[in-house]
Amino acid sequence: MNINNNEAPLDDDELDGYVKIDRYNTDKVESIASHYEDILSQLGENPKRQGLLKTPERIAKALQYLTHGYDVDPAAILKSAMFEEDYSQMVVVKDIEVYSMCEHHLLPFFGKAHIAYIPKGHIVGLSKIPRVVDAFARRLQVQERLTNEIRDCIQETLNPAGVAVVIECKHLCMAMRGIQKQNSVTTTSAFTGEFAHERTRAEFLRLITASLD
Repeated sequence: MNINNNEAPLDDDELDGYVKIDRYNTDKVESIASHYEDILSQLGENPKRQGLLKTPERIAKALQYLTHGYDVDPAAILKSAMFEEDYSQMVVVKDIEVYSMCEHHLLPFFGKAHIAYIPKGHIVGLSKIPRVVDAFARRLQVQERLTNEIRDCIQETLNPAGVAVVIECKHLCMAMRGIQKQNSVTTTSAFTGEFAHERTRAEFLRLITASLD
């Protein structure tokens, strides 16, 4: 489903970017596709051959989807499902799938995020935390900044007693080019508040590595 700026505004459920209908700005698709037709030629390919005829358009649509986080407000996602609740123990959401694009080579990196917060008067709907991860991941990123952005958004919006974020990813810029280390995993972490204390941080790390089996 294609959209342009002249169409009717989206309703609230659509504004957060998680409707399961692919939608694109047609002007941007045409502009990006025109550049990729030239890139294919520069690479020595024939963009007019059958297998590549629609490739520039597919790339343009893929890039719009992979960077749709620029059009999403992560704080608004959290605010849409904040509830007053007298609960002050750790809330952990682990094994959140992460898919992002390295801003240095425009190659994917992917893995898992593990997030915890300690409520201080407010909790948030659990589905909103993975959505915040997606909102920041669906941009051109580096893993270090992605980790900090998720932490800061949760801390500033919910004002909890502490936030913990650990992300583990494989980077195709390392696996497919450069050093070509296919099995390396990069781990980043960021903490605030109570998670600065070793005991609390150790409990979080134990919980994200524990198995329920």
